[in-house]
Amino acid sequence: MSNPVQLRRAVASSFLGSVIEYYDFLLYATASAVVFNKVFFSNLDPLIATVASLGTFATGYLARPIGGVVFGHFGDRLGRKRMLVITMVLMGVASFLIGVLPTYEQAGVLAPIALVLLRIVQGVAVGGEWGGAVLMSAEHATARRGLWASFTNAGAPFGMVLSTGALTGTAAVVGNEAFLAWGWRVPFLISIVLLAIGLFVRTRVEETPVFSAAVKESASRVPLLDVLRGQPRTLLLGVGVGLAAFVAQGTLTTFLIAYGVGAGFERQAVLNGLTLSSALAVLGILGWSALSDRVGRRPVVITGALIMAVFAFALFPLVNTGSVALLTVALVFGQAIVHPMMYGPLAALYTELFSTRTRYTGASLGYQLAGLGAGLAPVVFAQIQAGGGGTLVVSIVIAAACLLAVACTLALKETSRGDLAEEPIPASASKTVAS
Repeated sequence: MSNPVQLRRAVASSFLGSVIEYYDFLLYATASAVVFNKVFFSNLDPLIATVASLGTFATGYLARPIGGVVFGHFGDRLGRKRMLVITMVLMGVASFLIGVLPTYEQAGVLAPIALVLLRIVQGVAVGGEWGGAVLMSAEHATARRGLWASFTNAGAPFGMVLSTGALTGTAAVVGNEAFLAWGWRVPFLISIVLLAIGLFVRTRVEETPVFSAAVKESASRVPLLDVLRGQPRTLLLGVGVGLAAFVAQGTLTTFLIAYGVGAGFERQAVLNGLTLSSALAVLGILGWSALSDRVGRRPVVITGALIMAVFAFALFPLVNTGSVALLTVALVFGQAIVHPMMYGPLAALYTELFSTRTRYTGASLGYQLAGLGAGLAPVVFAQIQAGGGGTLVVSIVIAAACLLAVACTLALKETSRGDLAEEPIPASASKTVAS
C-alpha cells in the first residue's frame, strides 16, 4: 500500500530532480548552438564549428544508454534512491566544471577535449537519472500512474525554460560581448546551488514499496542479461515507440535554434519562442499523460505521432516566412501540444513494459536508446544543411520516425491497466486497445 506522503515526496523529488538534471543537460544544448562554436571551436569555419559544437552535444546522448545500463544494474539490485543521489551529484559537478573550463584560445585542443569528457559525464548521469526518477513516482503510485510518472518528463521542458532563461538573462545583463567572453559561464556555475537544493529534497524520499517487496524475494543478478534474453522484442519495440518523440524534440529545440538564427531571426526571438513553448509543454505533458490513464497509452501516443508526421512538412515553411509570430506558433504547436502526446505517456509506458526485478534497467535502456534521436538528429540535420540539402529531407526523416512509432506502438499491447507488482504484459502483434 502506497503512503500518500511518500507519493507526494517522490513526485516532487522526481520533478525537481528532473528539472535540475535537464537544466544542466539542456543548458549545454542551448550553449552548443549559440556559444560553444565560438568559444571552443573558434579555429574552425563557422558552419563547421556549429556542426562540431552540436557533435559535442550529441556525445551526451551517446553516453546516456551507458548511464541507463550502469545505474539500472545497481538500481535493480540495490534500490532506486541510492542511484538517484549519485546521478544528481555527477550532473551538478560536471556542469559546474564546464563553467570553469578554459577556452580554445587559452588551452588549445585540451579545451574541447575536456568539454567532451564532461559532456560524457553529463550523459551518463542523466541516463541513470530518468529511469530511477520515473520509477520512484510510478512505484509509489497505486492509481493515475501515467500522471504521476509524467512529472519526471515534465521536468525536462521546465529545465529547458530555466536553462534558456539563465542564458538569455545573463546575456541581457552583461551584453553580448561580455556574454561570449565570460557571461555564458554563470548559468553553469549556478548548477552547484541547484544541486544542494535537489539533494535536500531527494534524501527525504523512501525506497519504493514495490521494489522493497520484490528484492526480499529475489534480485536479478544481471538485469541487463535478463532484459536482453527475456524481453528483446519488448525492448526494441519500446525504442521504436520513443524514437520519434526524441527526433522531434531535437528538431524543435537544438536544431531549430541554429536553423532559425541562420534564417535571419534574432537569436533572442528564437529563444523567446523556445522558452514559451517549453513552459507550455509542462502542461501538455501532464495533461496528455493524465488522459492516457483514462483512454490508454497507445491512442494518445499514436495520435501525436500521426499529427507530428504531417506537421513536419509545415514546420520549416512556417519558419522560412521570417515572421516571429509564425515561428512562435510553430514552436508552441509542435513542442507544447503535439510532442507531449508522444512524449508524456512514455514515462509510464516504459515502466509498465518490464518486471520490478529488471525495470530500472529495461526502462532506462529503452528510453535512452530512443533518446539517441534527440542527440543525433540535430547533428545529422546540420550536416544535411552544410551539404546543401533542403529541409524537405529533414521533414521526411521526422515523418518516417513518426510512422515507425505508430507501427511499434500497435505491436505492443496496452499497458496502462497492469499492476507493477505483477509480470508485465508481453509484446504482441495484437492491436487491442485497453478495455
